[in-house]
Amino acid sequence: MGEPLRIGVVGIGQISRAYLTTLDRMPQVRVTLLADLLPERAQAGLRHAPAARAVAAGELLASGDVDLVLNLTIPAAHAQVALAALGAGKHVYGEKPLALDLGRGREVLAARAGGLRVGCAPDTVLGTGTQTARRAIEDGLIGTPLAANAVFTTAGHEFWHPNPEFYYQPGGGPLFDMGPYYLSALVHMLGPVTRVTGAASRARPERVIGSGPRAGTRFSVEVDTHVTGVLEHAGGVLTTITTSFDVVASTQPHIEVHGTEGSLAAPDPDIFGGDVRVRRPGDDQWSKVAPSAGYQNAGRGTGVADLAAAAAAGRPHRASADLALHVLDVMQTLLESARAGRSLAVSTSCEVPEPVPLSDLCLGYRAPL
Repeated sequence: MGEPLRIGVVGIGQISRAYLTTLDRMPQVRVTLLADLLPERAQAGLRHAPAARAVAAGELLASGDVDLVLNLTIPAAHAQVALAALGAGKHVYGEKPLALDLGRGREVLAARAGGLRVGCAPDTVLGTGTQTARRAIEDGLIGTPLAANAVFTTAGHEFWHPNPEFYYQPGGGPLFDMGPYYLSALVHMLGPVTRVTGAASRARPERVIGSGPRAGTRFSVEVDTHVTGVLEHAGGVLTTITTSFDVVASTQPHIEVHGTEGSLAAPDPDIFGGDVRVRRPGDDQWSKVAPSAGYQNAGRGTGVADLAAAAAAGRPHRASADLALHVLDVMQTLLESARAGRSLAVSTSCEVPEPVPLSDLCLGYRAPL
């Protein structure tokens, strides 16, 4: 292995600790600089990246000690920071969504030049949960896939997050917040989406922060908080999807795929592991599928390490910007369909990323197939 890819992190918020903890144990990368609009946040981040330095964002972008900018800013800043990093000659890996809208997402991809790479979360779909489900489907364990359902529901992030406003602003909402996990997993398992039919609603115009020092603070809701629809995949599979910030409790599964010879239950795509279960005609109960694919011992930042390994090997990285752009297109088109009251074609497609063999990205270990 050559020299590790040097990482500069912009945006030291809630999710940064998970990234820094994972990247600290990955030999493919080395975190060198941290930056945030609030300097004290960058300083605090050094607890989880003791070999790094806290600097201003401009210094980070100009630094010769940064090969890749890890963009953990709020959704409204994702495209702006990505474009600035690419303009400075840096690779970029960002949190989801790729941008607030398809036009800005296309700008980010168009700014790739000279071998620069753009990656985007979620990387949870590279873990053993989604990847084992994908392999089970590809191995024909449930026959030919026909239909799927995907469900994310919660009563709202204001109950636990101390500063939840951005979840209810453009770039937020249940679809843009959690949809990338579910849609990325669905593309890995069932292929890209060609057409969507959507419906959406907004339960109330305001929310109230329920915990932390700002508890009781009211703020406006600027996005739809319940989005549902049907996705038509290129291979003919129909997926029913629901994402909601308006549901107190639910017993619905995260993702199920139904085929000609059985049904498969995939785990929560917001985590790296979880059980995959299958039930076939004649079975009296669901049976677990042993992990057979995916990165083991993975955490937030695995996609960055996969990008670093891919760049060193000269292969495409799996948490790709092309997949992220397609996911963004599906989400935007679903909301447009809801407003138009009719089904709409999705304008983009993408290559399904290469499957992940059962392996440990940190140690370079690969289990026998």
